[in-house]
Amino acid sequence: MSKKTHFHADRVEGMGMTIFSEITQLAQEYNAINLGQGFPDFDGPLEIKRIAMESIASGNNQYAPMIGAHTLRRAIARHQSRFYFHEIDPDREITVTTGATEALLSTLLAFINPGDEVIVFEPCYDSYVPVIRMAGGIPVPVTLHEPLFKFNHHELREAFSAKTKAIIINTPHNPTGTMFSQLELGFIADVCQEFDALAIMDEVYEHIGFDPAGHIQMRSLPDMKHRTITISSLGKSFSFTGWKIGWVIAPEELQIPIRNIHQYTVFSTATPFQGAAAAALDLPDSYFQQLVNMYQDKRDFLAHALSSAGLYPIIPQGAYFIMADTSEYPFPNMKSFTNWLIKEIGIACIPSTGFYLRPERAGNYVRFCFCKSNQVLETAAERLHKLQT
Repeated sequence: MSKKTHFHADRVEGMGMTIFSEITQLAQEYNAINLGQGFPDFDGPLEIKRIAMESIASGNNQYAPMIGAHTLRRAIARHQSRFYFHEIDPDREITVTTGATEALLSTLLAFINPGDEVIVFEPCYDSYVPVIRMAGGIPVPVTLHEPLFKFNHHELREAFSAKTKAIIINTPHNPTGTMFSQLELGFIADVCQEFDALAIMDEVYEHIGFDPAGHIQMRSLPDMKHRTITISSLGKSFSFTGWKIGWVIAPEELQIPIRNIHQYTVFSTATPFQGAAAAALDLPDSYFQQLVNMYQDKRDFLAHALSSAGLYPIIPQGAYFIMADTSEYPFPNMKSFTNWLIKEIGIACIPSTGFYLRPERAGNYVRFCFCKSNQVLETAAERLHKLQT
């Protein structure tokens, strides 16, 4: 009998250490300020933490219902009604998931067959492409062109074909901070209807938007509710990324296959956090306005520090990331620049190539995140000042 040369499945080929893990390790080695990791270094509201702690103390620690605690699903429905004027059935149209990433995995496994094509905008969040491939799908990239990171309508339409099953739209967008306008979403909606494709909306930054036009949901556009799957989570809006509370909103006919996958992956999501998540979604409007104000101040502070250092930022419309142009620094590639910045200046960021299916399309940009305490951002600004001398 011949000896197996390896035991791992083909689907894990190419799934080595991500650029994010690599940068984090290097930042730790050189004691650099890590503005590459995309999560806050501060907690959300104390009253929400207390509810979670009281839930644990009271013995609310066993499996939650597979589709999520009723209190949380009702809160998600209220949230949709309050902010977007959509009436959602909490029993038939909402599933609570273990974060938005599991929501995306369950969604793609529910609808993508081997050989189906899924369109993604590049640069894109790093989990999209591996999850598409795990489902047997083929990722088809459409570039968001610098410096405004907007798509070309002709290029997008050309990317659709008879094999297109879905498109993933992340707005506000990680890593660029762009927010898709109603006109842009309307164009995407028209093409989805023409090619009978699903629109999978990743809206985890929905409450971190600086554009006066605000965040627009695809499901609100004409004839799109029945083909739109909306994914969001608690982590970004309330600074509890480690709780891994997410959800999927979709019509019942789309929700059923998602739940069929969800029940055989994680089955249910951490029980003690679900009541706290419900309370967070019911916080007053003042909380959400303060969140935007806080992040806008942090954005403007870091943007000024970057600009003063010759790292010219593209001011984001939403999310908590800034793409900065490094053209004034003569490095052969962005990986070389980020390594130098960590080792010599003491600041970590992510090279834009890590977000592209076609790295050759990435320009001279790196991504910084500003979801950090003011003290950390001030120290980063002091270190960036070294670049001016």
